[in-house]
Amino acid sequence: MPTKNFSKQALEALIRKSRVHLYKPIQIAEILFRHRTEKGWDLNDLESYRNMSKRWRDEVSLLLVGRRSTSSQKYQDNVFEVNAMPPTLLAELGDINKKGKGFVEAFIYKSLEARLSSVREVESYIKSSSAEAFSIMELVALFQTTPGLRRSVDKMYEILVYALFASIVRALKAQITLEIGNKDTEILKDFERFIKMVLGIDAKQTRLVIPAALYRVGVTNAADRGLDMWTNFGPAIQVKHLTLTTELMEDITDGISADKIVIVCLDTEKGAIESLLKQVGWSERIQGIITIKDLDEWYKLCLSKKYRGNLGLNLLKDVQREFGAEFPSSKEIKPFMASRKYNEIVLPSDWKILL
Repeated sequence: MPTKNFSKQALEALIRKSRVHLYKPIQIAEILFRHRTEKGWDLNDLESYRNMSKRWRDEVSLLLVGRRSTSSQKYQDNVFEVNAMPPTLLAELGDINKKGKGFVEAFIYKSLEARLSSVREVESYIKSSSAEAFSIMELVALFQTTPGLRRSVDKMYEILVYALFASIVRALKAQITLEIGNKDTEILKDFERFIKMVLGIDAKQTRLVIPAALYRVGVTNAADRGLDMWTNFGPAIQVKHLTLTTELMEDITDGISADKIVIVCLDTEKGAIESLLKQVGWSERIQGIITIKDLDEWYKLCLSKKYRGNLGLNLLKDVQREFGAEFPSSKEIKPFMASRKYNEIVLPSDWKILL
């Protein structure tokens, strides 16, 4: 097999493994673009473009998908490791790209365009669904069956959980009371500035009532171990669509300082999680284990005739808003493609656009 095929296979693997935003493939495309259009670049010299290429990537990703990569530097740098796109393979891609007048760049951005088209299909389902027709099972199935979106199904779960929990908590008008129990006037006076700046209350008015609220972190790391949601009333919330191992459970419980944790998981995982928690002695930290079946039942209740006029409509608005914030629906991709004339490039027959 010709060596050049290894570089193509590496690029295809990078695209397949990427989430919707295609940060790493975009970084590769921008390196290839500079190498093709500017003199003096040696793609075997990693340090000459390692950090600079992150800035190129961010400029383009902000334009096309509305955000930049927030992953750790270590995770960002592993794009150049042996099992991804090392300089030797990148240099070979550079030669292929130059000879082909930019068709490798076009291949990457046409793959991104296809991903964004898949996002628009799901977005259309969310926006067009009425309270009677909306189904979280159908929505999740769309993600699971669409190749370009499958790797981002965890984000869809997070959105559905957050929208549901936040909507119900608001509808319940749940409140949190913060009160200073120590009535010693001397300590209240001495720490008056602290009380106001840190606790947000007045030393003279030592009781505060605020609405209960949930907050979505929005970004978890590549290993799916980050904090998904937190609340101002106690528990942290973890949404897991992967099988939980002892090691992953340790990462969850050790990495979150909240006294209580709520886990949302697949129906088939609940029994295994309960058993695992008992084995490692963490049952007391888990406030509740919620399954996809529970979510489906609560969605159906919120969207039923009884509640759809208020709670249901607000829930669908929350899903739409969170989906729009998480997943790009770029209007800039076509002008960008035209500006670089990628839309005029016909790809070789063996370079199939990837979802």
